Amino acid sequence: MKKLIAATVIFFIAVYFIIVHSFKDTQINKYPDVAAVKKDTAIQKGRVPAILPHSAYNIEETHDKDTNDTFGRFYYKKQDEEALMKNLRTVPDMNQTYTWGSFLFKVNKDRHEVKYRNKPDSGQ
Repeated sequence: MKKLIAATVIFFIAVYFIIVHSFKDTQINKYPDVAAVKKDTAIQKGRVPAILPHSAYNIEETHDKDTNDTFGRFYYKKQDEEALMKNLRTVPDMNQTYTWGSFLFKVNKDRHEVKYRNKPDSGQ
């Protein structure tokens, strides 16, 4: 009988840990343009960088509520590229990575695409 109780307890503990680690508290948001980002206050919440060009579109952000990690992407029109790049600073030794505020950026000028994430120790 004691073995059955111990096995049952171990089973429920294992199920608990599987459930907790399988279902992270991650949220994904998609915005068609900058106006939608502002309406959702995603910039104020620290989930989208305030440096968004006026022409930004197809804006996506994913954030983990447990770890405060934020990842995202947006596209922009070519006319905003120069102004965007003037605000970004190259991060030494990080292979074409840029920084601004509490975010890191990878810019693909051919696709007019920017991928971003919050800096690892800048939990919002």
